[in-house]
Amino acid sequence: MKNKLINFLKSETGLYLIFGTLTTLINYIVFLILSLILGYKYVLVINTVSFVAAVIFAYITNKIYVFHSKDWSSIVLFKEIVFFFSARVFSYFVEQIGLYLSAEVWHLENYKVLFVDGIIISKLFLSFLVIVLNWIFSKFFVFKKK
Repeated sequence: MKNKLINFLKSETGLYLIFGTLTTLINYIVFLILSLILGYKYVLVINTVSFVAAVIFAYITNKIYVFHSKDWSSIVLFKEIVFFFSARVFSYFVEQIGLYLSAEVWHLENYKVLFVDGIIISKLFLSFLVIVLNWIFSKFFVFKKK
């Protein structure tokens, strides 16, 4: 059982989950810190800053550790970065639309579940959706094997 877990964590999927979790943590830490400082009035700006920090971390870790893309030539790097960031921008807009609806239309900050407000709950749900979308884009379009 222990060996199966270790083997899974060393696999592409396991590494994606580990670094995806770390990417999500970076996103949340930046989001929470800026939310405490600025409040939810600037939720879309806060989400953008947290997104940029997370995507930079995600690209580097996905390239090196998850998908083992060893080609650092300028043409490959350019292609990977363009596809990676394009896919992440798409998932970013999915999250932005969800947060906009949560904050501006549904006012979910007024609702709490176990002392967690609705904006954070919405962001958790949206993060799951974004992780799935990002894995699909990374696996099949950005770092696809030749």
